[in-house]
Amino acid sequence: MLIEIPAADGTAEALVARPSTGEGPFPGVILYMDAFGLRPRIEEMAQRIADWGYVVLAPNVFYREGSAAELAPEMDMTTPEGRAAAGKAAFPRVGRLTTDKALPDINAWVEALGTLDGVAPGPLGTFGYCMGARLAVRTAIAHPEAVAACGGFHGGGLATDAPDSPHLGLARARAQFVFGHADHDQSMDRNAVARLGEALDDAGLKTSNEIYAGAPHGYSMADTSMFHPEATERHYAELRALLDGTLKG
Repeated sequence: MLIEIPAADGTAEALVARPSTGEGPFPGVILYMDAFGLRPRIEEMAQRIADWGYVVLAPNVFYREGSAAELAPEMDMTTPEGRAAAGKAAFPRVGRLTTDKALPDINAWVEALGTLDGVAPGPLGTFGYCMGARLAVRTAIAHPEAVAACGGFHGGGLATDAPDSPHLGLARARAQFVFGHADHDQSMDRNAVARLGEALDDAGLKTSNEIYAGAPHGYSMADTSMFHPEATERHYAELRALLDGTLKG
């Protein structure tokens, strides 16, 4: 179901997924979408994770640009040509979601998750895909007292030379981290993965920081030409172990 959340610069839609069976309350988690936005694939992923025993909140982080329906890709992204065409519209939005805009929104997402019916008090988890991985890391840094688990999958730009690179704030985080990087990813090459690993180690955080061999950027998105079933299932297994180990212990 879609709900509305008061965000920093207006009202944002958010998808909420709840377990199909069982009685709550359940731990709450925030799912950060990829650049292609809230759409059926994100809903499918949110529901699969919810059925592990979580309430999942997936906000439309591009609410300043339009509603989820207005921003949803209209072309078939299962072909390289279709994905590239969708990217021409989607990727510029990523650049416009600057850190100074993202951080106030993150506060709104965390607050909204805590007010949802059936969410258990206590720590929360966050995870994201592609550019959503950066938002997940920023959430763990901005709310160290709340975020116990953070995952990032085929993320980009997690450890760059920019003064606001996410890895630079990891000393403030307290979460356990799991990263599943795409192989030969121009947005997160092996040097960046190593830099991220060093920052995680320096912060004394419990982590997994792995490159999924043969998996392309966007490997978890079954509605695109980059889908890689084996890497997707590996990511689900590692994410579930992270969430269950930190939020249900």
